[in-house]
Amino acid sequence: MASAYLTHQQKVMRLYKKSLRHLESWCIFRDKYRFYACTLRARFDENKLERDMVKATLMLKSGEEEFWSKQHPQPYIFPDSPGGTSYERYDCYKVPEWVLDHWHPSEKAMYPDYFAKREQWKKLRMQSWDSEVAQLQAETPAGGPLTEALPPARKEGDLPPLWWQYVTRPRERPT
Repeated sequence: MASAYLTHQQKVMRLYKKSLRHLESWCIFRDKYRFYACTLRARFDENKLERDMVKATLMLKSGEEEFWSKQHPQPYIFPDSPGGTSYERYDCYKVPEWVLDHWHPSEKAMYPDYFAKREQWKKLRMQSWDSEVAQLQAETPAGGPLTEALPPARKEGDLPPLWWQYVTRPRERPT
């Protein structure tokens, strides 16, 4: 499965972003940070047109080694990111979708458009479930899936497997 691997360009872009984030942890003054961020960008731009993949891979490897040796010991972690102080803080507000089945009709009457669409989704889910499961079983390797990525829809008009979880996912934060 080709999607299990990162391309060279993706690796370089991730190295650049990680380097900028750690640079933010090292430089607390904005003008100093901007200077070093510009020099870092210039270093990456010098080699962006390199066509020799052997040389480009060696440069990426040396860049990752340099990053490893110069990374910040306690980098800034955004509060909502994994490892942050607020990570998954609002999970207690994420109510499962099946709870909507138990709403009183007077509550459902306040959102007629949403519940009409939801009923269409439920019918479509029942119709497409067997084909989705068959596609997942056909495309899953014998040793199990290589990534968490789900396969796309293969035919025009078909739905991707487990599309339901994206349509009905709960809000990220309470209002």
